[in-house]
Amino acid sequence: MKFQLSPEQRQFSASLHDFLAGAETAAVARAWAAGEHDRGLKLWRGLAELGVPALLADPGLDASLVDVVVACEALGYHAVPGPVIETIAVAPSLLTDRLSSLAAGDLLVTVVAPPEVPLALDADVAGVVLDLTGAELTEASSSPVPSIDPARRLFQVAASASAPSRAFDQGVLAVAAQLLGAGQWLLDASVAYAKQRSQYGREIGSYQAIKHLLADVATQLELARPLLYGAAVADSTFTRDVSAAKVMAGDAAYLAARTAMQVHGAIGYTAEHDLGLRLTKVRALAGAWGTGSFHRARVLR
Repeated sequence: MKFQLSPEQRQFSASLHDFLAGAETAAVARAWAAGEHDRGLKLWRGLAELGVPALLADPGLDASLVDVVVACEALGYHAVPGPVIETIAVAPSLLTDRLSSLAAGDLLVTVVAPPEVPLALDADVAGVVLDLTGAELTEASSSPVPSIDPARRLFQVAASASAPSRAFDQGVLAVAAQLLGAGQWLLDASVAYAKQRSQYGREIGSYQAIKHLLADVATQLELARPLLYGAAVADSTFTRDVSAAKVMAGDAAYLAARTAMQVHGAIGYTAEHDLGLRLTKVRALAGAWGTGSFHRARVLR
């Protein structure tokens, strides 16, 4: 099957990247990690003006899961914090009302679905906490559970185990898109740094070993991309395909993170460098909405 994004989808992607590139998302993510949500909520309202939360919430847009993947890939690339997956990809399938508030950007939603999603992301700022049946949950802990990604503020919520559903699979698809976007940022940043950093009188990007490392990352990301978009248009094989996409995108993003650390060297360990925002996010998202083992088992079944 030959698949290409439509001109409208390409323009949508370009608009998102242009908006987020000027939004200082790194500073927004650091403030969000500190519990300061004002800048993040302002960013979310800007995304609402571009139609991001309305993609599945507003039937008048006639948007598809491909559009959701386009949006989540851009959000992952720019490390946008908050319950974006839950609000954009999952909540529209669970909510029976307030869809207009969600589409307008006035409502953030988070979801808990144990055992694969045992904690509610940003329950302190979300207006609604749901389980996979669409039931609203209220008994959330007052303090966040520590996460490897400081911008992912996780809260314990009393909820019963939920069987995976279409809404769950849409969340998996959105996580895979975020991982692919983060991996692409890591590759782009590594290539740019390899052209700037010199060692023994030469740019490190001119060394064959560095070229091979970066080429391996580019290859893995490009192999994951068709699985991701193929899953977005799948029908009867949707569950299998989203799990395959999650595994491939997670592995590719993890390789991009490891390679980025090798290329950047010691500067990559500093808290001030934006590399750290993606390293911790990739590590956290790799296990979010089902671990690699869980999704490999689903593909096998």
